[in-house]
Amino acid sequence: LEGVSKAFGARRVLDGVSFEVPAGCGFIILGRSGTGKSVTLRHIVRLVAPDRGRVFVGDDEISNLSGAELSRVRRSIGFLFQNAALFDSISVGENVAFPLRRHSRLSNREIRDRAAEKLEAVGLGSEYDKMPAALSGGMRKRAGLARAMALDPPVLLVDEPSAGLDPITADEIDDLLLGLKKAGGTTLI
Repeated sequence: LEGVSKAFGARRVLDGVSFEVPAGCGFIILGRSGTGKSVTLRHIVRLVAPDRGRVFVGDDEISNLSGAELSRVRRSIGFLFQNAALFDSISVGENVAFPLRRHSRLSNREIRDRAAEKLEAVGLGSEYDKMPAALSGGMRKRAGLARAMALDPPVLLVDEPSAGLDPITADEIDDLLLGLKKAGGTTLI
């Protein structure tokens, strides 16, 4: 981010924010509730556009991208939303399969196998056919992480990955994220 500012009405959330995260590194954004952490992450994946400043992902300035070019950059970014943001009308496995169906040319069998593999990686191997409402908060968070990892993105954005979870589940999520960073050189924000 280079000098990124964002306001919603009269409320300025970001004011000239600049930082760079080297590839393969972890970067933590800390702050109280309402200080712009989620808004910052949403800029990186271009769900929000800056009022001023520029946002880069790799060599791509995404601040003004749209269409196919924005889609290409977004495929390199996994996003674990604060509330996991699972689709409640499809199974946990199909939630994980969703980005694969949309952005790959894999067969149905390959997609199912890859989604099952990602669920196994987050400790939910036996939950493929369950509906999100049948999962605990920690399990939903892990399913959201599996979906964020589905395309093996080099960049992973995680919005308060352990918020609202019990200490044991929070530690498990933190360990999963640390393992991803160490094993795959994932850039983790």
